[in-house]
Amino acid sequence: MEKLEWNSFTKKIYIHTTIERLYDLWATEKGITSWFLKKARYKNMEGQTRAPLEHIEKGDTYTWQWHNWDGKEEGKVLEANGKNYLEITFETSKLSILLEKINNFTMVTLTQFDIPTDDESKLRVHFGCSNGWTFWLANLKAYIEHGILLNETEIDLRENKLAGYQFVNM
Repeated sequence: MEKLEWNSFTKKIYIHTTIERLYDLWATEKGITSWFLKKARYKNMEGQTRAPLEHIEKGDTYTWQWHNWDGKEEGKVLEANGKNYLEITFETSKLSILLEKINNFTMVTLTQFDIPTDDESKLRVHFGCSNGWTFWLANLKAYIEHGILLNETEIDLRENKLAGYQFVNM
């Protein structure tokens, strides 16, 4: 990405851990529900549910559910190399995670791309997801480096229609 545009954004963060640990936290049900989701289910191409510690693979489908949101996200795993790269469909776009070792840290590069550029997508997907991923990457860092979660799991925020835009720890 050479310049800022509505059809994509990139977020980066250094985390003091290994690529392997981060990959497990992104690519398994047990991992992704430890810091990000309330519930996740992955199915392989034959429709069988993956075990909680089993890595996702290209062609898998997923269903994600968050704390404080009644909806769910369903999508497909487009790439999963088992090491340091994942790509999935997400919202009306695609999402990639690249993990790179730099000195004693791992750089997480999250890119959401192929975002439609209509006004609703600019607000809901580009603005909403960009803000959301900023928080979730900070939450991942806090979880790995300090053993704490910053997201709200005790107070029910679902009745506030703007909660996802107003609460920084949704």
